[in-house]
Amino acid sequence: MGGWPEIELDLDFTDRLVDVIDEGFDAVIRTGEARDSRLMTRVLGSYDLKLVGAPAYFAAHGIPESPGDLAGHRCLRQRFPTTGRLEDWLPDPGDPIELRTAATSNTIEPLVCLAERGLGIACLPDFAVRAQIEAGTLMSVLDSAVHRCGTFRILWPSSRQLAPKIRVFVDFMAENLFAPP
Repeated sequence: MGGWPEIELDLDFTDRLVDVIDEGFDAVIRTGEARDSRLMTRVLGSYDLKLVGAPAYFAAHGIPESPGDLAGHRCLRQRFPTTGRLEDWLPDPGDPIELRTAATSNTIEPLVCLAERGLGIACLPDFAVRAQIEAGTLMSVLDSAVHRCGTFRILWPSSRQLAPKIRVFVDFMAENLFAPP
């Protein structure tokens, strides 16, 4: 935020659901719907999920051609810290596909790294793997099978007067977070 030298950022990256007001956060960025009526919200952008793996992984194990083929692959999965559940990759077709989990993580960064190193297939947001796909270190498969997308929102405590520093931060994030590279 080079144009605003008076603003000091204190970033806290966590996957747990923080209480914005009780824990003293000025603003948070979350996916999903805003459920706390004490908070103001602004949509920042959206993302799609991609099934990705390294070209070397697919050369050794084959490229899945249907969702059912994923049962025979090593899957790198995200575990949600608030619920402990593993993220579902595909819409429920009525006959669930049993995925063979090779590794789990509660954040996406290790999954990107493991996938790039050829250890399996991961289901990750497109913004997290865009550069790797463009560089050829990851490739996307079964694009038509994953229909899930999400929305990023910025939330901040509602009040009659929004502090100027919060207004500047919200506007900056809205203009830049999902801007094309």
